[in-house]
Amino acid sequence: MKIGDKLPKLTLPASGGSDVDLTSFKGRPLVVYFYPKDNTPGCTQEGTDFRDLHKQFRKAGAEIFGVSRDSVRSHENFIEKYKFPFTLLADVDEVACKAFDTIREKSLYGRKYMGVDRSTFLFDKAGILKREWRGVKVKGHAYEVLDAVKAL
Repeated sequence: MKIGDKLPKLTLPASGGSDVDLTSFKGRPLVVYFYPKDNTPGCTQEGTDFRDLHKQFRKAGAEIFGVSRDSVRSHENFIEKYKFPFTLLADVDEVACKAFDTIREKSLYGRKYMGVDRSTFLFDKAGILKREWRGVKVKGHAYEVLDAVKAL
Protein backbone atom coordinates (compact mmCIF):
# COMPACT_ATOMS: atom_id res chain seq x y z
CA MET A 1 0.00 0.00 0.00
CA LYS A 2 1.24 3.45 -0.84
CA ILE A 3 -0.28 6.93 -0.89
CA GLY A 4 -2.72 7.23 -3.81
CA ASP A 5 -3.65 3.53 -3.83
CA LYS A 6 -7.31 2.54 -3.84
CA LEU A 7 -8.85 0.77 -0.87
CA PRO A 8 -8.46 -2.96 -1.54
CA LYS A 9 -11.63 -5.00 -1.99
CA LEU A 10 -11.59 -7.12 1.14
CA THR A 11 -14.35 -8.78 3.11
CA LEU A 12 -13.45 -9.89 6.63
CA PRO A 13 -15.32 -11.50 9.52
CA ALA A 14 -16.26 -8.81 12.02
CA SER A 15 -17.28 -8.47 15.61
CA GLY A 16 -21.04 -8.67 15.84
CA GLY A 17 -21.16 -11.79 13.67
CA SER A 18 -21.26 -10.26 10.20
CA ASP A 19 -18.73 -9.84 7.42
CA VAL A 20 -17.53 -6.38 6.46
CA ASP A 21 -16.59 -5.28 2.94
CA LEU A 22 -14.35 -2.25 3.44
CA THR A 23 -15.18 -0.83 0.01
CA SER A 24 -18.82 -0.49 1.06
CA PHE A 25 -17.72 2.47 3.21
CA LYS A 26 -16.77 4.69 0.28
CA GLY A 27 -18.37 8.08 0.61
CA ARG A 28 -16.84 8.78 4.01
CA PRO A 29 -13.30 8.86 5.39
CA LEU A 30 -12.12 5.46 6.57
CA VAL A 31 -9.52 4.72 9.25
CA VAL A 32 -8.15 1.18 9.24
CA TYR A 33 -5.69 0.43 12.02
CA PHE A 34 -3.72 -2.79 12.39
CA TYR A 35 -2.57 -3.94 15.81
CA PRO A 36 -0.74 -7.06 17.02
CA LYS A 37 -3.02 -8.66 19.64
CA ASP A 38 -6.22 -8.16 21.63
CA ASN A 39 -5.87 -7.47 25.36
CA THR A 40 -2.18 -6.56 25.33
CA PRO A 41 -1.09 -3.25 26.91
CA GLY A 42 -0.21 -1.27 23.76
CA CYS A 43 -3.16 -2.57 21.76
CA THR A 44 -5.55 -1.88 24.62
CA GLN A 45 -4.25 1.68 24.94
CA GLU A 46 -4.54 2.26 21.19
CA GLY A 47 -8.10 0.91 21.16
CA THR A 48 -9.18 2.97 24.16
CA ASP A 49 -7.66 6.10 22.61
CA PHE A 50 -9.72 5.54 19.43
CA ARG A 51 -12.73 4.77 21.66
CA ASP A 52 -12.34 8.01 23.61
CA LEU A 53 -12.15 10.04 20.38
CA HIS A 54 -14.83 8.04 18.53
CA LYS A 55 -17.50 10.75 18.75
CA GLN A 56 -15.08 13.26 17.22
CA PHE A 57 -14.19 10.83 14.40
CA ARG A 58 -17.92 10.32 13.71
CA LYS A 59 -18.53 14.08 13.81
CA ALA A 60 -15.85 14.35 11.10
CA GLY A 61 -17.75 11.67 9.13
CA ALA A 62 -15.11 8.95 9.58
CA GLU A 63 -15.56 5.24 10.17
CA ILE A 64 -12.94 3.31 12.21
CA PHE A 65 -12.00 -0.36 11.92
CA GLY A 66 -9.37 -2.18 13.97
CA VAL A 67 -7.74 -5.25 12.42
CA SER A 68 -5.70 -8.04 13.99
CA ARG A 69 -5.10 -11.74 13.48
CA ASP A 70 -7.28 -12.57 16.50
CA SER A 71 -10.57 -14.45 16.14
CA VAL A 72 -14.01 -12.83 16.10
CA ARG A 73 -14.64 -14.33 19.55
CA SER A 74 -11.46 -12.72 20.91
CA HIS A 75 -12.49 -9.41 19.34
CA GLU A 76 -15.96 -9.59 20.90
CA ASN A 77 -14.45 -10.15 24.36
CA PHE A 78 -12.01 -7.26 23.79
CA ILE A 79 -14.86 -4.95 22.69
CA GLU A 80 -17.04 -5.92 25.64
CA LYS A 81 -14.23 -5.45 28.17
CA TYR A 82 -13.27 -1.96 26.93
CA LYS A 83 -16.61 -0.79 25.44
CA PHE A 84 -15.24 -0.09 21.96
CA PRO A 85 -17.92 1.62 19.83
CA PHE A 86 -16.31 0.52 16.54
CA THR A 87 -15.93 -2.79 14.73
CA LEU A 88 -12.91 -5.06 14.95
CA LEU A 89 -12.09 -7.26 11.94
CA ALA A 90 -10.64 -10.76 12.26
CA ASP A 91 -7.80 -11.36 9.82
CA VAL A 92 -6.90 -14.88 10.94
CA ASP A 93 -5.69 -15.81 7.43
CA GLU A 94 -3.65 -12.56 7.11
CA VAL A 95 -5.45 -11.54 3.90
CA ALA A 96 -5.71 -7.89 4.97
CA CYS A 97 -2.26 -7.93 6.58
CA LYS A 98 -0.79 -9.02 3.25
CA ALA A 99 -2.85 -6.52 1.23
CA PHE A 100 -1.70 -3.68 3.48
CA ASP A 101 1.83 -5.11 3.92
CA THR A 102 1.75 -5.07 7.73
CA ILE A 103 3.54 -8.35 8.49
CA ARG A 104 7.12 -7.74 9.59
CA GLU A 105 9.93 -9.66 11.24
CA LYS A 106 9.98 -8.85 14.94
CA SER A 107 12.17 -9.85 17.83
CA LEU A 108 11.21 -10.63 21.43
CA TYR A 109 13.82 -11.73 23.95
CA GLY A 110 16.14 -12.60 21.08
CA ARG A 111 13.55 -14.79 19.33
CA LYS A 112 12.62 -13.72 15.81
CA TYR A 113 9.07 -14.13 14.53
CA MET A 114 6.67 -12.65 11.98
CA GLY A 115 4.10 -10.30 13.49
CA VAL A 116 1.79 -7.40 12.77
CA ASP A 117 3.51 -4.03 12.50
CA ARG A 118 1.25 -1.50 14.24
CA SER A 119 0.03 0.57 11.27
CA THR A 120 -2.84 2.92 10.44
CA PHE A 121 -4.26 3.87 7.04
CA LEU A 122 -6.53 6.80 6.24
CA PHE A 123 -8.68 6.70 3.10
CA ASP A 124 -10.66 9.66 1.79
CA LYS A 125 -14.32 9.58 0.70
CA ALA A 126 -13.32 8.22 -2.70
CA GLY A 127 -11.44 5.29 -1.13
CA ILE A 128 -7.98 6.67 -1.95
CA LEU A 129 -5.16 6.26 0.58
CA LYS A 130 -4.21 9.74 1.82
CA ARG A 131 -2.08 8.96 4.89
CA GLU A 132 -0.31 5.98 6.36
CA TRP A 133 1.47 5.51 9.63
CA ARG A 134 3.79 2.51 10.09
CA GLY A 135 5.66 1.39 13.18
CA VAL A 136 3.15 3.40 15.20
CA LYS A 137 3.95 4.54 18.71
CA VAL A 138 0.64 4.49 20.57
CA LYS A 139 0.94 7.66 22.67
CA GLY A 140 -0.86 10.50 20.89
CA HIS A 141 -1.44 8.47 17.71
CA ALA A 142 -5.26 8.55 17.72
CA TYR A 143 -5.15 12.36 18.07
CA GLU A 144 -2.79 12.60 15.10
CA VAL A 145 -5.13 10.44 13.01
CA LEU A 146 -8.13 12.55 14.05
CA ASP A 147 -6.28 15.72 12.95
CA ALA A 148 -5.55 14.09 9.58
CA VAL A 149 -9.23 13.14 9.15
CA LYS A 150 -10.28 16.71 9.89
CA ALA A 151 -7.72 17.98 7.34
CA LEU A 152 -9.21 15.90 4.46
